[in-house]
Amino acid sequence: MQAVATDFGIEAALKELGIKAINEGTSTGAESFSSNSNGDVLESYSPVDGQLIGKVRTTTKEDYEKVMKTATEAFRFWRLVPAPQRGEIVRQFGEKLRAHKKALGKLVSYEMGKSYQEGLGEVQEMIDICDFAVGLSRQLHGLTMHSERPGHRMYEQYHPLGVVGIISAFNFPVAVWSWNTALAMVCGDVCVWKPSEKTPLCGVACQNILAEVLKANNLPEGISCLINGDYRVGELMTKDNRVPLVSATGSTRMGKIVAQEVAGRLGKSLLELGGNNAIIVTPDADVKMTVIGAVFGAVGTAGQRCTSTRRLIIHESIYDKVRDAIVAAYKQLKIGNPLDENNHVGPLIDKDAVRMYREALEKVVAEGGTLIVDGGVLSGEGYESGCYVRPAIAEAKPEYKIVQHETFAPVLYLLKYSGGVENAIAIQNGVAQGLSSAIMTNNLREAERFLSAEGSDCGIANVNIGTSGAEIGGAFGGEKETGGGRESGSDAWKVYMRRQTNTINYTTNLPLAQGIKFDL
Repeated sequence: MQAVATDFGIEAALKELGIKAINEGTSTGAESFSSNSNGDVLESYSPVDGQLIGKVRTTTKEDYEKVMKTATEAFRFWRLVPAPQRGEIVRQFGEKLRAHKKALGKLVSYEMGKSYQEGLGEVQEMIDICDFAVGLSRQLHGLTMHSERPGHRMYEQYHPLGVVGIISAFNFPVAVWSWNTALAMVCGDVCVWKPSEKTPLCGVACQNILAEVLKANNLPEGISCLINGDYRVGELMTKDNRVPLVSATGSTRMGKIVAQEVAGRLGKSLLELGGNNAIIVTPDADVKMTVIGAVFGAVGTAGQRCTSTRRLIIHESIYDKVRDAIVAAYKQLKIGNPLDENNHVGPLIDKDAVRMYREALEKVVAEGGTLIVDGGVLSGEGYESGCYVRPAIAEAKPEYKIVQHETFAPVLYLLKYSGGVENAIAIQNGVAQGLSSAIMTNNLREAERFLSAEGSDCGIANVNIGTSGAEIGGAFGGEKETGGGRESGSDAWKVYMRRQTNTINYTTNLPLAQGIKFDL
């Protein structure tokens, strides 16, 4: 294996996380099927320096059947474990994550390319959702209703669904899996996870950590299973009647395919898809706060968050002031190795992402836009992977086709509006996606209108903070082509369970509903 960012402790992190120099195999928590797998070898290269990190074997149909057998057997046991006891296992998993936070954060940074601080933040999200799920394990409650029939009691309760299939994206290679897994586990479900083929080692690391907890508690390894590969492996789950829920994170194109396939067999899907997120900046905005929120939203994770800020909708009266402040801030950005905490922006995930970035800049200019902060691909020492680009800013118009499109890269479009805030809201809502949105204003009326039924049509609507980032306590997700799914907090747990209405007759008579008479 080639040396991998030795100065930043990557090799030590891999060792701590139980990843060998060359790691081949699918796993259900142990190395059960790796030696028997005949799948293709999937290599993981770091966008940080282009080095080979490790390898896994992709899951074959035969491997998948073994995984599903193991998972379904584990479900029959796990569903009968009391929910608070299931919560205790998730609590132990959270403690393991605390112990391995630095190592896992480094792997996330190195394999995906986000800054080390963001890698640590992603692991913290995993810890937070475990804490949330532990409390939730004692809160899986239904409602009681008064029956119209004397001597009857009526209530509803929730039961585990079964095997939950999870398809995650490269940009949050560990957190999104944990959002699903922590909740699904306390609900009594078992999970089969297909991580992105661009970040397979993050999946192996997480599986290794959780497998330690399961083994220490003498629990079936099939409670959490890992499969690897491209979309063809994901298709095995989406077409499988044994998987009642498929939770998929990724592009809108991918989500539409998953939704149609799962709906065709009357399964359930939880979709977290694209976002074309905007910040509205009104005349009453705090410009300093606006700059901080907009810049981090646009360049954090090199613009590869589903909640990244793509559009800045600025009132004409302060347009020049805000534009100049944003441009000045971009001049201070440091681009380089994300494991170096002095840098603000790391690389894009791969060469395909670089290509899409370049095409977006070409398209906005071709449509009449103006680049006020030039982009470009960086080369030379420290940029050998070819995945480093300059965050760019373009002045554009809302109707441009490229502005209507989500480009997964650090490209920010400045759009001007005039008149009242309703005009800005119309621009913001005038795209197909509906994930995250924000308004910068100190005007109470503007803020409340933005949050009203005639305001933002997004699943997330913020006031005086940016579009990027979300807390565990709130349900995360969006509308329209974002898919309508909700993960993480609030009552998102209900999607992982099946609802059952129960009526108990404790009399010696059998009255029928609605007063119907049926005498024998």
